Amino acid sequence: MSGVSGRVLVVDDNRVIRQLIRVNLELEGFEVVTAADGAECLDVVHQVAPDVITLDVVMPRLDGLRTAAQLRADPRTRSVPVAIISACTQYEVETGIAAGVDAFLAKPFEPTELVRLVRRLMHRERGDRREGPPSVDGRHGAGRAGSTRG
Repeated sequence: MSGVSGRVLVVDDNRVIRQLIRVNLELEGFEVVTAADGAECLDVVHQVAPDVITLDVVMPRLDGLRTAAQLRADPRTRSVPVAIISACTQYEVETGIAAGVDAFLAKPFEPTELVRLVRRLMHRERGDRREGPPSVDGRHGAGRAGSTRG
């Protein structure tokens, strides 16, 4: 595929959601690799070498918040931007920020919001990862759709 914009590792236990995210990102030129839960993410992340990782929160074996914390604890993945794509409850946002999550996108989301978020994180990955506090996009949580706090 020519014109690939970057590689995204999409982690969600719901096959339909994984496929929805995959299709929307591939249509925008991203290469997408998927994993069904946090444990699988940690198994493949070093081979995949993603530019951005998206995580659902509620997953079997290893949830998204614990996965994010483990990604941050590993020097090889510490600087990879991580976005939580979930209900984005206050607990998820607060725990995600503590775990080092870079951004949040509330489900249900508009495909344009997803693409905007991944592009913004891809840009941060190529520059300074810690340029500000995490952003919260979507209809739930601490921000509004399309808001940028970082």
